[in-house]
Amino acid sequence: METTKAEHTSKCHVVVVPYPGRGHVNSMMNLCKLLCSKSTDILITFVVTEEWFGFIGWDNKPANVRFRTIPNVIPSEHVRAKDFPGFVAAVLTKMEAPFEELLDRLESPVTVIIADTYMSWTVEVGKRRNIPVAFLWTMSASVLSVFYHFNLLVENHHFPADLSEQGNELVDYIPGLTHTRLADLPTIFYGNGRQTLQLALDCVSLVPKAQYLLFTSVYELELQVIDAFKAKLPFPVYPIGPSIPYLDLKENSSESSSPGNPDYLQWLDSQPQGSVLYVSFGSFLSVSAAQMDEIVAGVHDSGVRYLWVSRGDSSRFKDCCGGRGRVIPWSDQLRVLCHSSVGGFWTHCGWNSTLEAAYAGVPVLTFPIFWDQVPNSKQIVEDWKIGWRVKKDKVGEHLMTREEIAELVRKFMDFDSNEGKEMRTWAGKLRETCQLGIAKGGSSDINLDSFIQNISEGHTH
Repeated sequence: METTKAEHTSKCHVVVVPYPGRGHVNSMMNLCKLLCSKSTDILITFVVTEEWFGFIGWDNKPANVRFRTIPNVIPSEHVRAKDFPGFVAAVLTKMEAPFEELLDRLESPVTVIIADTYMSWTVEVGKRRNIPVAFLWTMSASVLSVFYHFNLLVENHHFPADLSEQGNELVDYIPGLTHTRLADLPTIFYGNGRQTLQLALDCVSLVPKAQYLLFTSVYELELQVIDAFKAKLPFPVYPIGPSIPYLDLKENSSESSSPGNPDYLQWLDSQPQGSVLYVSFGSFLSVSAAQMDEIVAGVHDSGVRYLWVSRGDSSRFKDCCGGRGRVIPWSDQLRVLCHSSVGGFWTHCGWNSTLEAAYAGVPVLTFPIFWDQVPNSKQIVEDWKIGWRVKKDKVGEHLMTREEIAELVRKFMDFDSNEGKEMRTWAGKLRETCQLGIAKGGSSDINLDSFIQNISEGHTH
């Protein structure tokens, strides 16, 4: 690749290495865009596997961000859903050597490495080369606290646990964490998720060996747990979120009926204010076909307007759309959530989607499936009070019927009920919190400035 002008003029060269997963890559790129919006003196080298470069290489990015690739950790990363533990193990063992070889080929000295926390081997690379490392944690700060204080779960006999008997027991001893049921901890602590537990714990145990810790959250959304980390760790802790693509939003563009806008945005323009339920379950979904059929039928039978992102087989929707619904393979999610006709969001509760709902001030129907989605659901419903759980409040599998789903959706989208009004009031407050955080002089704005100043000074001294 050609040497760019920015390489000769930039005072600060940042090498970033995300974990090769959709939510992780997106969070890292959004952080890069935020850094570039703050300073033109930053050059960012964004390191991804060859497969991921094929996914994102064409994406809109700042001029100061350039991509570099390393070989795939396994022949086809599509198998990660079939052998997730094997994929994680490969990431932790096969990426370090090609990454370090890449560093040797870079044209300018590296100021700092920003790495996903699950790329824990970067601390040793940084130590060998005298390069500071900043870990980016792409889940909630609350979830990191659970992992970081895993020993407390063991000491309190909450690991290993039988959720059928202990699921409702309270965990009230994790620093900064609000009281949480055992059943609302990440699914990695029980069932099949435990196959990757030790790998995750090993990564988190290396957090104190970094020089910075970055959270994609907003300080005010999780201030108690973030304060607990600030008190515990011997280096700067910066919540710089929400690390979502809000910089890409253009004022009023989501409601412009220009021919250049996607069909689904033009369809949203024609819907009444707050009338549309936006449904998206993330990159891949682990739910039975029978349950999905009930969900589709229930949403249709509710009579509520909906915009549904379905990345897989859409044949089950063929008799269910009519004039009230649209099914699409992809959407500009944040732009959709910020559209005035969207009044609710049914989500799997991935952390990026959770932050986007908070930023947009949209109430949430939570449908967590695995990993951190379960505690994110608890945070949405109990701590922030901006959503309802879809699933029954019981441990184990329970098939929700289309009748139950239709009734729930109708009530959720009822703006006139007391519950609906209260939920939307809280959602509006959360949106204001996010806006204040990213505004000039807000917590995230100050933290970004401080982080840039710190790494730049470290480079020059």
